[in-house]
Amino acid sequence: MTETTTLYRPTGPAELELVKASGSTQWPPRLPGQPIFYPVTNEQYAVEIARDWNVKESGCGYVTRFHVRKSFMSRYPIHQVGGSHHTEWWIPAEDLAELNANIVGPIEVIREFRGTE
Repeated sequence: MTETTTLYRPTGPAELELVKASGSTQWPPRLPGQPIFYPVTNEQYAVEIARDWNVKESGCGYVTRFHVRKSFMSRYPIHQVGGSHHTEWWIPAEDLAELNANIVGPIEVIREFRGTE
């Protein structure tokens, strides 16, 4: 059995549509000016970003969960960027195709947030 690390990614509707178009198996390439892919280490932090940032930006936000081979993720240190649970990986955009090749199973939407009218 393959050892994996669980990652979470808060995302908006446009990025989620691209993930779905891949069969929920890959993250889309980064846009120009986005040199880093930032998955987070825990659901709580992903919820905060999806609820508080993605909803404001695009009217809805999603929390996704996916599993990546531990042998791949071990290359990247975890960075704390705020409170004790604000932890994430910084994956260079040029490594995203390799990250996608190391995803085990589907990218799942586990939470959804919508703005109030």
